[in-house]
Amino acid sequence: MIKTEGITKSYGTLQVLKGIDIEIQQGRVISIVGASGAGKTTYLQVLGTLSRPDDGKVWINGVDVLSLKEQELAKFRNQHIGFVFQFHHLLPEFTALENVCIPALINKQPRKKAEQKARELLSFLGLESRLKHKPDELSGGEQQRVAVARALINDPLVIFADEPSGNLDSHNKQELHNLFFSLRDKYNQTFVIVTHDMGLAEMSDHMIRMQDGRIISQ
Repeated sequence: MIKTEGITKSYGTLQVLKGIDIEIQQGRVISIVGASGAGKTTYLQVLGTLSRPDDGKVWINGVDVLSLKEQELAKFRNQHIGFVFQFHHLLPEFTALENVCIPALINKQPRKKAEQKARELLSFLGLESRLKHKPDELSGGEQQRVAVARALINDPLVIFADEPSGNLDSHNKQELHNLFFSLRDKYNQTFVIVTHDMGLAEMSDHMIRMQDGRIISQ
């Protein structure tokens, strides 16, 4: 479902990615681990089409995403890719329900349909009583679940997550980790997660280890 060949990326004279080949099947939870500076986040950004590599190919569900023009790529990203970050990036002036609806509205879904889907997702995530709360009225764990619902609203092919539990306490961290697998089972979602949390990495279907811009095991 996801395939890369020969991905390289440099910033100035520093080569961060040194030729990465990988294949990821649908409906898997994949963790990417390694020391700081190994290239994990840079690689995730390339996979998520947020950054273009210097060389190499990226296919998502058979689409050569790097060949798409900028407008086509933005549309593909909105419709087929979801993102969950360490810092939730929720818009503070909007409620939980409104935050989740935003990608669907950008995708030109009718508001009523978007709100219905957002309610379903937030209820599944245990937030049915928090729909009208703004981010500063939610706990860290609740904010992260809202971010997960937002990532799922357009039924993406894959969710990319960068240290999604990095700011959570141990209880909320475990809940979030279990949630990824529940979502995988319910929606057949594919998750690619950069993490320093070896507990999550060891729960994953596959663990990819990076070192100095290369994959050393998978």
